[in-house]
Amino acid sequence: MKGLRWRYTRLPSRVEDALSVEEGEEEEEETAPALAPVSAPAPEDPVEPQLAEASQVLGASEIRQLSLHLPARVMGHPWSLAFCTSRDGFSLQSLYRQMEGHSGPVLLVLRDQDGQMFGAFSSSAIRLSKGFYGTGETFLFSFSPQLKVFKWTGSNSFFVKGDLDSLMMGSSSGQFGLWLDGDLYRGGSHPCATFNNEVLARQEQFCIKELEAWVLS
Repeated sequence: MKGLRWRYTRLPSRVEDALSVEEGEEEEEETAPALAPVSAPAPEDPVEPQLAEASQVLGASEIRQLSLHLPARVMGHPWSLAFCTSRDGFSLQSLYRQMEGHSGPVLLVLRDQDGQMFGAFSSSAIRLSKGFYGTGETFLFSFSPQLKVFKWTGSNSFFVKGDLDSLMMGSSSGQFGLWLDGDLYRGGSHPCATFNNEVLARQEQFCIKELEAWVLS
């Protein structure tokens, strides 16, 4: 048996094993808060947009709710009032003129004869066009009285189309999710495949009392 050497390895006791597990758990509990930086804003509390002037249609609560559904690329951007009927008159052509020089997204907000507030977010400026334009960021919304947002379904790409006589947003089977006449006096809303929306106003046909177009840039 000469020449053999024995090595002894000390095995930890059950008590020591338990202590090491408890110490590991305490370390995890202490380091867990570092996964969520305190400085990061919560998703439900985004940076509120800065409006160049007060809105005659939306209140502070409606503005906060809408800002949650805007694309990330425009969140926190200032809102500039490019057009409003109380200042620029009831004319679609006037709306187009006020949009000239703007390329950024637009938030169109309306109040009708029933006091209902609704509208649309367009991924690009409102303009005259031969066909539909825009992207899947475009959506319709309505406060009835709680905010409902109707986003692109992917069924078609009929986002926005503007001619001299009307402005149309969303379409299927000859019906429009939202359309406004050339005088910006009458409008309509029907369910459409583009956004799978409900009727935005209380009735399918409505009269516009106030309309604003905000450029988000």
